[in-house]
Amino acid sequence: MAKLYFRYGAMNCGKTTNLLQVAHNYEEREMKVILIKAAIDTKGGSKITSRLGAAREVDILLNVEDSVLNYYHDFIANNINCILVDEAQFLTKKQVNELWKISKLADIPVICYGLRSDFKTNAFPGSMRLMELADELDELITICRCGKRAKFNARIENGRFVSKGDQVAIDGENSVSYEAICGKCYLEKVLNEKL
Repeated sequence: MAKLYFRYGAMNCGKTTNLLQVAHNYEEREMKVILIKAAIDTKGGSKITSRLGAAREVDILLNVEDSVLNYYHDFIANNINCILVDEAQFLTKKQVNELWKISKLADIPVICYGLRSDFKTNAFPGSMRLMELADELDELITICRCGKRAKFNARIENGRFVSKGDQVAIDGENSVSYEAICGKCYLEKVLNEKL
């Protein structure tokens, strides 16, 4: 029976690069993959883009109201060997449930890549459901500016750390960027906490 995987990590830990490498590995062995990206992530348009410069057109740009099961027959008809999902944190709980169902009932591995939590340290709905259902959870590691393991995503607007705002603001749009940081730096630099 195939598995549902969730590979997560803070910003800039190599999630998309890893996804593109996995797609390449399957295709190098003449196996077919389907690449899905949440449409809410407008960075790169209909492409999955890595910070290292690699990019690839997606097969499915999934809107929040879309059902993954509507694409189910296309997966089977095309003899798909693996489904790869980028920006999985933006999926709905229903979409994650559907991917889980496909992994089990169609015996197709589904590998989802995304953030665990937002810039306020709150779980995204898609990530939460993946944490609950995934057969395997793999944390991809990156480091903070201080050299420690980074687990949090700090939002920077106009050059300053912020702790308020909507859960979703896309990196690179409207003077928004993100930085992966450790817990200590998050408390000190984002929340201005001291003991």
